[in-house]
Amino acid sequence: MKLEPAQSIKNIATLINARIIGDSNHLITGINEIHRVTPGDLTFVDHPKYYDKALNSAATFILINKEVEAPHGKALLFSDDPFRDYVYLCKHFMPFEATNLAIHPSSHIGEGTIIQPNVSIGPKAKIGKNCLIHSGVVIYDHTEIGDNVIIHANSVLGSDAFYYKRRPTHYEKMHSCGRVIVENNVEIGACCTIDRGVSSDTTIGEGTKMDNHIHVGHDTVIGKNCLFAAMVAIAGCVNIEDNVILWGQVGVQKDLTIGMGAVVLGQSGVNKTLEGGKTYFGTPTRDAREKMKELAMIKRLPEIIEKL
Repeated sequence: MKLEPAQSIKNIATLINARIIGDSNHLITGINEIHRVTPGDLTFVDHPKYYDKALNSAATFILINKEVEAPHGKALLFSDDPFRDYVYLCKHFMPFEATNLAIHPSSHIGEGTIIQPNVSIGPKAKIGKNCLIHSGVVIYDHTEIGDNVIIHANSVLGSDAFYYKRRPTHYEKMHSCGRVIVENNVEIGACCTIDRGVSSDTTIGEGTKMDNHIHVGHDTVIGKNCLFAAMVAIAGCVNIEDNVILWGQVGVQKDLTIGMGAVVLGQSGVNKTLEGGKTYFGTPTRDAREKMKELAMIKRLPEIIEKL
């Protein structure tokens, strides 16, 4: 999430009653979760496993619960509960805006776009030219859709990220303040769900085509001209490069990359980064030819054992 206008670290520290460690002269230009940070961003860390990753990330400002020296050019905000304070800041700078209108007056709909009955379009959403939005589609606030996009019935764009912190007695919800960005010439099937970014953008690249019943998790970035068959499920913070094909019921774990031109065959489970230009199959995924040979050998096991 970009902050407009940018905020001084002193102002942010006052809002959450945090103590500044390090350089306090720079302005905070955005708030972002660790996987998608850029220079000028404020991020948070509250677990020893991720201290080094946060401190060495591109983020200029880190909300942290450990007193350490600030790296050169960075500033720390010391807090006894960084997650709590991060959620507070997200809600402060992007609060939920309720509406009782099907199409919010602050949304923008381009020339030639057709909106079928019972579509819901939230505040500050943008839809480009010559799109077709079928009945029952829900487009949450701040979602941006390019030109010549087709969205089939009952799909949801911009629902909250599945992101919670486990407390001793309950799960505390992370407030989602990112967006969904759909580029030109994309087609999204019926009953798909595309979650908004936690604080960055979930992006569907130009020319990508999605079948029915597909889920895309928060902060996932999908490249151009990808093809996803029915019931593909993609977790958060996944990078899918251009021209990737995922066949039916493929599951993709979080925080990995699928390289350009990769093909993953149906009912496979992707649990690690995949090199581009290859075909994969299985759970966990392997080179499809190797996996097929392995399955053929397993099928022959009774025969081999009987000979022994």
